[in-house]
Amino acid sequence: QVQVVESGGGLVQEGGSLRLSCTTSELTFKDYAMGWFRQAPGKEREGVSCISRSGGDTYYEDSVKGRFTISRDNAKNTLYLQMNSLNPEDTALYYCAITRYTTEYDVCVRRWVDNWGQGTQVTVSS
Repeated sequence: QVQVVESGGGLVQEGGSLRLSCTTSELTFKDYAMGWFRQAPGKEREGVSCISRSGGDTYYEDSVKGRFTISRDNAKNTLYLQMNSLNPEDTALYYCAITRYTTEYDVCVRRWVDNWGQGTQVTVSS
């Protein structure tokens, strides 16, 4: 069973920043496209940003373009999401998602996900 663990969530004021991290127990980390989803109360889970296996291609949902940056360090088995200019609409439980041998588009848009993390809460106060 692959373990996926997120960290870095918290409470921040509007306009602030947070960096989320995601690590896995998967030894072939570079074989996985990965990404971040979020789910606010009463809303569906949505793909926020995803990244290809090499890190060379990325996807961003329209509302976070220019504010969020996804990256990965395959040597450290770690995925990141740098979130800047946060606003209350970004408040949600953020999940890390990984899928082997696929693309960032498949993960974020087609929602082909092999493994989910347990989520980390991000709360933005106005």
